[in-house]
Amino acid sequence: MTAETLGYRGIPWTEEDYLALGETTDRVELFDGGLIVTPAPTPQHQHISRRLANVLNEAGELEVYEAVNVRLRAGRIPIPDLVVVDRIDPREPVVDGSAVRLIAEIVSPSNAFNGRLLKMHHYADAGIEWYLLVEPDGDAIGLRLFRLDGDHYTQHAAGGVLTLTEPVAVTIDPADLV
Repeated sequence: MTAETLGYRGIPWTEEDYLALGETTDRVELFDGGLIVTPAPTPQHQHISRRLANVLNEAGELEVYEAVNVRLRAGRIPIPDLVVVDRIDPREPVVDGSAVRLIAEIVSPSNAFNGRLLKMHHYADAGIEWYLLVEPDGDAIGLRLFRLDGDHYTQHAAGGVLTLTEPVAVTIDPADLV
């Protein structure tokens, strides 16, 4: 996607402009009037995402979605790799951040800064209680679970197998994701 196909105008993008783009295979996110466009994830990334979604979905308590628009606040709509949410209307183009119980980001070499810092900050600012960071490293996968503590995240668990009791009761074994 080029600036020309995105209709570059030299003025900030609104949510209405953003949603008017319609569905696209590109990952286009809205952050405070600017668009961030990233290429499709690698097959490894997509494989990990699908496997993690399956594990989280096993709990059956909440809904799990991959790569959906999440409104953190007006004018801020990222596309996380996975979200665990209360029941929502799946026909709506945007999931409201207040319905999100956990967000998971899978770090890619090309967007490590976004997953580890930028998005983490925005998710905390929006009050999303749980943040799961998945860090592939060759054939191994690191997992770090963070819980909102005031206005920032603190690490709740890390390492190998993670057992969550909230927001869903599930055990995540990194070996099951590769």
